[in-house]
Amino acid sequence: MSKGTSTMESQGKDSPVRTGYHRLEVQKTTWDVPDKYTSLRSIGSGAYGTVSALDQKTKEKVAIKKLYRPFQSLIHAQRAYRELRLLRHIQHENVICLLNVFTPDSTPEKFQTLLTDRIITYLFYQLLRGLKDLKPGNLAVNENCELKILDFGLARQAESEMTGYVVTRWYRAPEVIFNWMHYSQTVDVWSAACILAEMITGQVLFPDTTLKKILRLTGTPDSSLVQKMQSKDAQSYVQGLPPQKKKIFKEVFPSMEGNAVDILEGMLILDPETRLTAKQGLGHPFLAEYHEPESEPDSDPYDDSFESLELAVGEWKSLIHMEIMTFDPENPVRRPCRSFDVLAPSSVDFNTDTN
Repeated sequence: MSKGTSTMESQGKDSPVRTGYHRLEVQKTTWDVPDKYTSLRSIGSGAYGTVSALDQKTKEKVAIKKLYRPFQSLIHAQRAYRELRLLRHIQHENVICLLNVFTPDSTPEKFQTLLTDRIITYLFYQLLRGLKDLKPGNLAVNENCELKILDFGLARQAESEMTGYVVTRWYRAPEVIFNWMHYSQTVDVWSAACILAEMITGQVLFPDTTLKKILRLTGTPDSSLVQKMQSKDAQSYVQGLPPQKKKIFKEVFPSMEGNAVDILEGMLILDPETRLTAKQGLGHPFLAEYHEPESEPDSDPYDDSFESLELAVGEWKSLIHMEIMTFDPENPVRRPCRSFDVLAPSSVDFNTDTN
């Protein structure tokens, strides 16, 4: 599925149903959705509810995401607005496409299937084409192995200062976990490498997110990286660690194909400045079968000036309402979205219930 709908809901279970909508209950959760969306089915669980649905007009499957209580705090309100703005802005084949915004519902479906080496390579290629805040739960894949990246509530511009809780812990780069330097786009390269290793081995690479676990593989930071750390506490802590040599990756991953080992080694580098970039990764021999520089577009500049606004919850609500009202699903300027049958969600549902 390459298309999605976005909705903001304020109706309670016993409130009247809005004209043109119908009400369904899916796994004890009430969904008010436009009449054209039928056959709702839960496709996952988590902080945000998500269902798949059939769009009766297009006969395509979509996913509908319900944001619960987005206005319970300033942080939640700004996060909801950020996600909607980013979904409207991004135009990329491998990033989820926003189809519609309305006032109700979506969540990722978990599925397990045996991945061949070729499928893993193809999925990883698509992943690098559209990097952002990454974890497996933020990725949707259909039966044709087409991949899209989901969920922009915590996204930021590169090199902005962020908390250490932005990326799900098993996939966080060390500079994110320990806040020892400004972040760049290579935080997602680290996350992508963790996902690649997990796809190949079937095991989470760093289930223990302590620095010691990571350093067993990468070795302790050298003096040049320690000097780049902006936190004196981080410098002191790292300098007090017993020295460890970097492991030989081929010995750590003995059954892994050589090019896969090599790209992992280039991406799992402690220093983000020397870590492979997404562009360099796309040109790596591991992805040679799929690499086509002319078809790997860069995104247009994104206006994130709203990040500096100091607004009340009600003002964020007004901004989100304006985004909803100005969204035109028939806009011919939008990129074409190929049919993308749902195995995980591709839409956003905003719930305005503040209770």
